[in-house]
Amino acid sequence: MPVLRSKKTPPSSERGVSMSPASVPGLPRSQYSSPTYFRREEVAELLVGQDSDSDDETSESESDSGSDFEETLKKGRKQMAPAPRSAPQPKRPRPVLVEKKVAAQKRNPAKQQKASPVAESVSLAKSAPQPSRRPRRVLAESNQNLGKEAGTTWLDSDQEASNLSVNTTRSKNTTQISRRPRRVLAQSNQKAGKENAPMHLDSDQEASNLSVSTRQPKSVAQSSRKVRQTPSVKAATTRQQSEAGNLFEAVKLAKSAMQTLVDEWLEAYKLDREAGLLELLNFFIHCCGCKGVVTSEMFRKLQNVEIIRKMTEEFDEDSGDYPLSMAGPVWKKFRLNFCEFIAVLVRQCQYNVIYDEYMVDTLISLLTGLSDSQVRAFRHTSTLAAMKLMTALVDVALNLNVHQENIQRQYDTERNKAAGKRANDRLEMLMQKRKELQQNQEEIENMMNAIFKGVFVHRYRDLIAEIRALCMEEIGVWMKRYSDSFLNDSYLKYVGWMLHDKQREVRLKCLKSLQHLYESKEITQKLELFTNRFKDRMVSMVLDVDYDVAVEAVSLLTLILQNAEDVLSNEECECVYPLVYASHRPTATAAGHFVHVKLRRHYDAEHEEAMAKERGKRSVNGEFIKLLLTFFLESELHEHCAYLVDSLWDHAGSVLKDWEGMTELLLEEIGEEEEGLSDQEESALIELMVCSMRQAVEGHPPIGRVSGKKLLTVKEKKQQMDDRVKLSEHLIVIIPQLLAKYSADAEKVANLLLIPGFFDLDIYCSRRLEKYLDLLLKQIRDIVEKHTEMDVLEACSRAYYTLCNEDYTIRNRVDIARSQIVDTLVEIFTQSVEELLHEVGETDEDNLYTVATSLKRITALYNAHDLTRWELFDNCCRVLERGIDTGEIPEQIIIQALLCAHFHILWRLAIISEYPATKEQLIRLRKQRNVVFTVCQQGLCNVSTRVREQSFILLCDLLVIFSSQMTQDGREELQPLVFTADLPLVSELLSFVMDHVFVEPEEDGDDESLKIEMLHKRRNFLAGFCKLIIYNMVDLRTAADIFKHYMKYYGDYGDIIKEMLAKARLVDKVECAKTLLLSLQQLFNELLQDQGSVIDRSSVGFGAIKDLGRRFALTFGMDLIKNRQSVVSLHLDGIKFAFQLYQPSILDSPPLNLPFLDVLSEFSSKLLRQDKKAVLTYLDKTYPAPLSLIVQAWLPLASYRRSLLARGDDDTMSMISGRTASVRSRRAPTTSAKRRKLEVSDLSSDGVWPQSASSLQPGGKLRTPMLTSTILRPPQWDTGSLQSSDDQDSEKGSESEFTHSRSWLDSQSQNKRQNEKVQKSRLQKNRPRQRANKQQLLSLMEEDGEDSEAGEIISDATSERSDTNSEISLPAPLSRQGRAGLLQDLFDSSILDIDDF
Repeated sequence: MPVLRSKKTPPSSERGVSMSPASVPGLPRSQYSSPTYFRREEVAELLVGQDSDSDDETSESESDSGSDFEETLKKGRKQMAPAPRSAPQPKRPRPVLVEKKVAAQKRNPAKQQKASPVAESVSLAKSAPQPSRRPRRVLAESNQNLGKEAGTTWLDSDQEASNLSVNTTRSKNTTQISRRPRRVLAQSNQKAGKENAPMHLDSDQEASNLSVSTRQPKSVAQSSRKVRQTPSVKAATTRQQSEAGNLFEAVKLAKSAMQTLVDEWLEAYKLDREAGLLELLNFFIHCCGCKGVVTSEMFRKLQNVEIIRKMTEEFDEDSGDYPLSMAGPVWKKFRLNFCEFIAVLVRQCQYNVIYDEYMVDTLISLLTGLSDSQVRAFRHTSTLAAMKLMTALVDVALNLNVHQENIQRQYDTERNKAAGKRANDRLEMLMQKRKELQQNQEEIENMMNAIFKGVFVHRYRDLIAEIRALCMEEIGVWMKRYSDSFLNDSYLKYVGWMLHDKQREVRLKCLKSLQHLYESKEITQKLELFTNRFKDRMVSMVLDVDYDVAVEAVSLLTLILQNAEDVLSNEECECVYPLVYASHRPTATAAGHFVHVKLRRHYDAEHEEAMAKERGKRSVNGEFIKLLLTFFLESELHEHCAYLVDSLWDHAGSVLKDWEGMTELLLEEIGEEEEGLSDQEESALIELMVCSMRQAVEGHPPIGRVSGKKLLTVKEKKQQMDDRVKLSEHLIVIIPQLLAKYSADAEKVANLLLIPGFFDLDIYCSRRLEKYLDLLLKQIRDIVEKHTEMDVLEACSRAYYTLCNEDYTIRNRVDIARSQIVDTLVEIFTQSVEELLHEVGETDEDNLYTVATSLKRITALYNAHDLTRWELFDNCCRVLERGIDTGEIPEQIIIQALLCAHFHILWRLAIISEYPATKEQLIRLRKQRNVVFTVCQQGLCNVSTRVREQSFILLCDLLVIFSSQMTQDGREELQPLVFTADLPLVSELLSFVMDHVFVEPEEDGDDESLKIEMLHKRRNFLAGFCKLIIYNMVDLRTAADIFKHYMKYYGDYGDIIKEMLAKARLVDKVECAKTLLLSLQQLFNELLQDQGSVIDRSSVGFGAIKDLGRRFALTFGMDLIKNRQSVVSLHLDGIKFAFQLYQPSILDSPPLNLPFLDVLSEFSSKLLRQDKKAVLTYLDKTYPAPLSLIVQAWLPLASYRRSLLARGDDDTMSMISGRTASVRSRRAPTTSAKRRKLEVSDLSSDGVWPQSASSLQPGGKLRTPMLTSTILRPPQWDTGSLQSSDDQDSEKGSESEFTHSRSWLDSQSQNKRQNEKVQKSRLQKNRPRQRANKQQLLSLMEEDGEDSEAGEIISDATSERSDTNSEISLPAPLSRQGRAGLLQDLFDSSILDIDDF
């Protein structure tokens, strides 16, 4: 007779206990032998609850915080197998595995005498193999019903084994319709077990029940659920939606801690797994922005694909918004809370629920399906959830690894004990725990593998960049935390591939993920293969188009340089070095860190410290400073030391602020065998020291770099003050020595003289260091007397200006020293000038040199100091008169004399502006000003280029200074000093610009540095003249000569000309438009002179003029109302120019300037529709074309007319004013018949010029010309108004005229008669309302039928009829005098009723 047997085989010995109900007399048969379809591990879980007789012990065993043995039983996944038939064995004590089990046996000694079915089933559950790990549905309801009906069941061992065998076989072969995990209602089974209700079933009935439960598990489960579902389906759906919504709102608002929220959900899940799981699934659905609900019926009957399809149907895809994509602080916080909820959920379930093969499997299945959806909200949200779930599972796997290591260590410790002290029970328990942890580890890895292959592999290349970036961010976390499993080429390749992604955020996440890996030296060694494979791509990314990506790429290379030796070659490092001079400060700072790390690898700090002590030096950074100097000199960018210092400041600031070490290197005495700094290295070190001082004291980045910080913190301000005091205390003593050593070197002295500007001058008095001030002043005077270079002299002047600050007590001492040097220089200059002016014949070279050097020194001081009391103006003017008249004075003396006179009148103006001036002072200053203007104007014609350039610069500056703006702010007394440039002066200035600015680059030679310098100089010349135009100091029309070079020199001066054009348009729009037209006319005239009387419209020159016109048209922008008047005036003047000197009587040839209309047509798109018609009418009336004309010669006119007839984008671009929209809304709709009539009227009034079918419309029929001319119109045509649009709509025959194409003369005659009738009727109805100045203005007010579709700008007319669209038509007066006021009448506000005009 077969019996159920529990078999355990510990490592040390094999023991077996075989017990059956039949072998133990008096033992009742177990209720779990009923033929219900149980999964074996679930049976084990149920049997654990029946291990003790008391309810307390049962609840304790069912709790999550039970003993290790009970957790092992719950977490283990082993199958039950039928035990082999054997005879009953004698009773003997079972091996005790857990302390809690021993305690239970001690409390119940009677239970040791007989084996319970509970223990027997537990043994079976633990020892049986497990072919499948997919959960099954346990139909506990049928068991419960059978137990209530039949009472206690008694089964012999044969029946029990048979039933169990059937169950096992059926569980393997049964095909699952749905792969969704099913729920075990263990509570009902346990409840039935406690009641011990008698149940009697024969074998046939039992087999029958088993067959039913095996074949139809789904129907039975559904019927049992239907019995339990007392509320309606709709109520259940509403309840589930409410529960999911509550969970969603709780996570969104974070009203409570996530752990509390998860614990509450876990309690509900333990009470009812299906309801709890549905709540969780609906929560994820709601997080996607979907309002659909997964009901219990859907969950039982439908597959995941079908459920997702239903959710997609209920999703509102029109809005495109979902929680993760919404902006605002609430939704940003929701994303963080959502990720935290997933992490806490897995953390709280990691010891029990996560292994039930129900919750996590279902969740992974749902997220995998959602991640493959075409709905972005589903795909994005589910991918985020899956990635965070994966990250949480990685943490669980790490914990399992830690536990396994602890168990293994305990096992090894116990096994290494002596045989007498070794506890076999403990060894067996540790072995069992290790196996359990290994099984859990395998299950977690299976889950992670499912997420990776089901979600990540498909979504890392998603169309949405945000999803790709999310995948790259999370895989970096996995590789960092769980490097044993993820840090291999199978996972690293995805990050390497995505380094080539087109979107910046994806590349950014890849680089940041790699940074976390390369931060560890141990991990970096494992990435050798990956580094070699993708190193070229990482190096190339330092020049990425996105600055943030470039910064992270440089940071990544810095980590590689730190933790991997000899990976980056010198050539690859040289790709990073130039970035320290980049204008983007974060990139430059990252590159500075890279350079600092590179230099530190060649620097031995301990050795240098020992050498410094041996030599008695106070600084240990000497060798590092030399390395930095070598890098600076090899970069060959010696003019950008400030950028290098700013790049290294955040990482090497302590070295850069080691001014003691720098001065030691500059002042140290080199022995015979020692090697010191070279001359080039000394210059670089002085420049480096000055730039570091500026960075420490001012804290501003160099020009071109923008710092993210706007205000300094209190700590940073204090640090600046401390640095300033530190350098002042040291450099005040050292600077005289440095100036004395390098006094002969102009470059070094010029940089050293900048250092006093960084001093805290109070230290001179507070530390009693006045003697060092005297030494400094003495050195400055010696330098002024020794050097003539302007850079050195300006540095000395700046040093005097800094030390003469009125806020410090040392000012008087410095002022005395300055006055002494000025007295000496003025005396030398005066004597030399007298000798020079009284010389006859050849001038003395020595005397000229003395005048030049003394005047240069005086000019340098005059720039920053008021030297007007020395009265140098008269001597300078005498020198200028002599030099300009005779040409005997060298150009350098003339230039310095001009500057000295210029500074004199500026200091005089500053004194007069600050203090009340007398009339004599104003008269004297005005005379001096006129003298300077006259001399500078004469200098524009000087033979010396330098004199001409200096005269031009001074004239531009003086015209701005002495303009009318100087009388503002209550300074009307300065009105006599205002100077206005006359026409000869403006012409000379403009000629200088044409001769010195718009020149070919070949004139500068082949030297690139010289070309850059000359271009910079020419840009300054152009900017100086442009400011005269935009400040209205020069007539705006003078800018026409500059505008015509806009396209040709766009690369060199395009930004300056464009800015001047924008500023000029703010001054006067109409005048600016006329100036643009004038520039085009000048180019056309030049082309006419080159090509003769006939312009080749296909030539390159004519095409360049058209391109320039097109570029000018683009500058008018999209607001047609704003530029309406200026564009119309441009067209009218352009038409006049095209028909200039045209005589209609000569019919053989068109006007000479007629091709200019091709250029003018480029501006037609900037006209409103009604203005196009008005300009076209003006063209017809003013310059009527002959009837017999040569088609080819008149093509420009035809193309211009087509541009006016074309319907452009102005209908949609000109809908700006609110008044327009309100008027348009009140307009009645136009019928289609009315529209047809209006179209006919438009065509008959506008007309087209005759054109050949072969030239204009190849292959098409020749259209019947419908011409309108003002030649045949009677005089009364121009004195009256035409009929209104309503009258025109009521006319008959207009449509037939168009259809039958009657002759032009007949149509004109009929139109004339109709208009005469309309005019007479209107004169009878309306009283005279027109004023005299409007008698010649034709007011053609007609309604456009297509206005409601295209959206024209609406203008109200002053006539009695309130038309919604006014068209402006211009008359064709016989004399040109009548046209003068035409433009003014055109934009009369009383006619147009437009506020802009």
